[in-house]
Amino acid sequence: MAEPSEKFSRGGANQDGTEGSEQPPGGTATVPRELSSPNRSRKLILHVDLNNTILISDAVTSQGTVAALDYFLTTVTWGRMSKHGKWEWLSDSPSLLPPCEGAVSYYAQFGRVSGFTTRAGRRFRAILDQHLELLLWPDGLKADRELVTKGEDGRLYHWILPSFFQLLRDLVREGRDFAVLFRTFGTDLPRVLRTVQRALKDGAHPLFPDLPDLKLDVNPAAGKIRCSRSATVLSRDGEQVSTRDGERGLYQYLSSVQGLGGFQDHFDWWASHTFSIRGGKPLWVDPFDPTVQHIFIDDNIRQNDNDTIVHPKVFLDPSTAETRTACTSELYDIALVQTDLLRAISEPSYFTQRVHICMENYERNVQQVAA
Repeated sequence: MAEPSEKFSRGGANQDGTEGSEQPPGGTATVPRELSSPNRSRKLILHVDLNNTILISDAVTSQGTVAALDYFLTTVTWGRMSKHGKWEWLSDSPSLLPPCEGAVSYYAQFGRVSGFTTRAGRRFRAILDQHLELLLWPDGLKADRELVTKGEDGRLYHWILPSFFQLLRDLVREGRDFAVLFRTFGTDLPRVLRTVQRALKDGAHPLFPDLPDLKLDVNPAAGKIRCSRSATVLSRDGEQVSTRDGERGLYQYLSSVQGLGGFQDHFDWWASHTFSIRGGKPLWVDPFDPTVQHIFIDDNIRQNDNDTIVHPKVFLDPSTAETRTACTSELYDIALVQTDLLRAISEPSYFTQRVHICMENYERNVQQVAA
């Protein structure tokens, strides 16, 4: 095994439920029974993206549910340009990773387009329709205005995916110590916090009337992360922590949070780095820490470090504040989860499964570090 300060060890399940770190994700996730149970006293800090992760809409781009899901399909459908300059499809099934060598996503080739499944992506229209049906707010249930959104087709949809609320319920039932930090470049955070408050504090979600009354910070204006060449600064509720005082201070601050809250990350910084790993949302990871595990869940996490949204900063040893940038593939399914939005819609326990797999893989790494 490589030294833990140089490379994480991932020996657990991938997104297809297979063993080992070399298999690509894509299928139904399972947690292998032979793995040792993760430390239940270890605290989880879940950094959760909003748009196309737990929401299927985008206030910044003015995309409703139908358009946002249509756009997501452009990022998980694959083809290539022929020698005659025409687009050729290489798969009829959406997948997070390319199905073969040389495949590129439709989005990577043509950028953001509208009406994808009514034009070039007509073969994927049935998948769009199927998942829109799954997203519909159930007939006969009271439609709380914070919990539903009206799509462009006039129908009422879940605004926050039920699989996210299922995750909260599952973690509480398992007796986990955890916190959730919403991490977004967009402007949806205030409404997300209000919606979560309606579900947690008021019991307003008819599918989840028994959600626990978790601590909730509903003051989104205080939560910001701003990056520059000289420092990364985190501000929240009148507090401010900066990497000028060492990167471990931000790790310790984020590891100490309780309940649910959020931060608006620095989109302009990401854009100035051409949407690559070094401009992404910062995530501090300590492979030597047996007490806390940080997991980032985001649909724009990709194994191409030139086109990914999280900047993982891994501490080199337990006693210093020095970090290195880890490649996405090193932390995939350990500290980084690329959201499969279609599965997050269709599988109520999707987020719970992904978190369990990360816990199993992290547990292996911690045990190897200890040895």
